[in-house]
Amino acid sequence: MIPAATAKYDWILALISIAFVVSAFGNGANDVANSYATSVAARTLKMYQASLLATCTEFVGAVALGERVTDTIKDGIIDINRFEGNPGTLMLAMGCAEFGSAAWLTMANYMGWPVSTTQTIVGALVGVGLAAQASIHWEWTDGSVSQVAASWGIAPAIAAGFAAIVFATLKYSVLERQDSFKWAMRLIPVYLAMTGAILALFIVIEAPSEPFETFGVGNGVGIILGVFAGCLLVAVVFFLPYFHRRLGKGDTRVKFYHLPLGPLLLKDNCPLYFPAKSDTVVLNYYEDSYGHVWAGQKDALKSPEPQHSSQSKALESTSDVEHHPESVESTPHIQPKKKHVEPEERFLDPVRNLPWYSPLKIWGYIKYCLLQGVSRDVVTHDSQHLRAIHARAHRYDDRVEHLWTYCQVVSAMMMSIAHGSNDVANAVGPWAATYSTYLAGEVSTDAPTPVWFLVIAGLLLGAGFWFYGFKITRALGNKITQMSPTRGFSIELGAAITVLLASHFGLPVSTTQCLTGASMGVALMNYDLGAVNWRQLAFIFFGWVLTLPCAGLMSGLLCLMALNSPHL
Repeated sequence: MIPAATAKYDWILALISIAFVVSAFGNGANDVANSYATSVAARTLKMYQASLLATCTEFVGAVALGERVTDTIKDGIIDINRFEGNPGTLMLAMGCAEFGSAAWLTMANYMGWPVSTTQTIVGALVGVGLAAQASIHWEWTDGSVSQVAASWGIAPAIAAGFAAIVFATLKYSVLERQDSFKWAMRLIPVYLAMTGAILALFIVIEAPSEPFETFGVGNGVGIILGVFAGCLLVAVVFFLPYFHRRLGKGDTRVKFYHLPLGPLLLKDNCPLYFPAKSDTVVLNYYEDSYGHVWAGQKDALKSPEPQHSSQSKALESTSDVEHHPESVESTPHIQPKKKHVEPEERFLDPVRNLPWYSPLKIWGYIKYCLLQGVSRDVVTHDSQHLRAIHARAHRYDDRVEHLWTYCQVVSAMMMSIAHGSNDVANAVGPWAATYSTYLAGEVSTDAPTPVWFLVIAGLLLGAGFWFYGFKITRALGNKITQMSPTRGFSIELGAAITVLLASHFGLPVSTTQCLTGASMGVALMNYDLGAVNWRQLAFIFFGWVLTLPCAGLMSGLLCLMALNSPHL
């Protein structure tokens, strides 16, 4: 039975529920791209594959690890005591915060502006706090605005440091050594095991209901070392023979589903089930959707010595007349590489002239609605400025890059779990505070966040990325620097470590800022300031600066009008 004090405010609960859906969807469209943008930009994953993974990993992060930061958002930013005796006012204030957050995220997504959803909700809560004359927790205490604001500046720097260190170890131990493929084959089992162990570390720290100290440091260390040893064993027994057969011997028939054959792949006469029909051993991870490669051109022009085969291929790719439309006019029998077909051309143009009652037209529009978000080209950026930036990035062996795609997928999943655990609070916090107050009939933010809240939020985060995450994926991928699997792995791992550490301490940091800082840290490892797109970083930074005051202004004005509007 709903208490009489709040039963009459069911309309507020209904409205905030709608705003929550929009806010969580916008959060997914804007922030989930942080986790998978580098994987898609590096061609490790296709957009639809990243979206399917995101739906699963965001759900796991939100449901299993999201409650701690949710508690910070719903009662750690403004003084809830201001609303004692006025539960309806608290519900209204939280509703205005949710609406302000949803409105700003919708605008940012439409503009393709990667903003901090953490800044958005914190700004919205500060705005309604000022409108309701509630005290803002500015002092340096757990979950205060001061700690959150400090994390915005500190987190990108820490993420940049972590990512640069990871990439530096990879660069000097593998990428820039003579016969880099040989060293890559030696060290890839260690990197795979290390990635799995880091993931296990944070699951051990976060998952138990009791503190890590109570769980037992010895037990935790034992689990982590066990995961490392297990991953190392699997890598040596299954992955190394697969890599040796596919990359070392160039057997194009071997694909990932042959991994279970393990040591049998070392035999030349190993029978293969469902052998692949392909003439490509490995993808060109530096190639855009038009077949052009820009990375490594500056190195190729500076070096008087014959180029490494991969760099020579890069130059051939960019100078090959078959890739340019002009050659078609002079030699019609030569066709340029086919460009990526956008969803409008793919799904709508073939049925555009059919009548509306035609099943084919209806099916075409259904496919467009469901798949337009995962069928767009987010890799290519047709800009002379970006081509010059990419040309300054170093180019490495595609076979080595391929080895790290497996690490990158794991690091992307880790980053996504981190995002789900940290940023689910941005949408759930105000809704949870409103719901618990509505049920209690008095101001109540101490009640545990219902698991079903986190379940719904986790699904909405994945749906947001699936339908509308392509704009932010473009902005955070190759627009900052040239991406590749080794770079993406370092960026995602550095950012994930930062976010998961913050989540453990209950600090709602910005995954956008962590990933952007990590991207900058890895880009600077080219030792060339020209390899970083400073314009894009300034564009993103400008969005961060605007987010807090804009979200606060929207929410604060809405709350002010609602609290002072005439009523019967």
